[in-house]
Amino acid sequence: QVQLVESGGVLVQAGGSLRLSCAASGRTFSSYVMSWFRQAPLKEREFVAGISWSGVNTNYADSVKGQFTISRDNAKNTVYLQMNSLKAEDTAVYYCAARNIRVVPTTTKYDYWGQGTQVTVSS
Repeated sequence: QVQLVESGGVLVQAGGSLRLSCAASGRTFSSYVMSWFRQAPLKEREFVAGISWSGVNTNYADSVKGQFTISRDNAKNTVYLQMNSLKAEDTAVYYCAARNIRVVPTTTKYDYWGQGTQVTVSS
């Protein structure tokens, strides 16, 4: 079992920056690939970014490339999402998720999820 707890979501003005954190506990964090997803009101949950267990390989949705950066600190059992130049359309609940082997952009392929953290961008 892996328990995931997100934090860092707040109300921010358009153009601002935020860093989300996802703290993991339970089984060996470094053996899991980690991803961030988001879900806006009345929309399906969508893949945002993912990172390999080592942190060497990252994947991003086209909509956030160059704007968001995913990273991880295995010593702290934490994965981060740095979000810059935020726009109103980035408003959503952000979730972190864990699975084995490799990053995939499909929600159903993830074994563990956090409870989410709300990010609201005011325009």
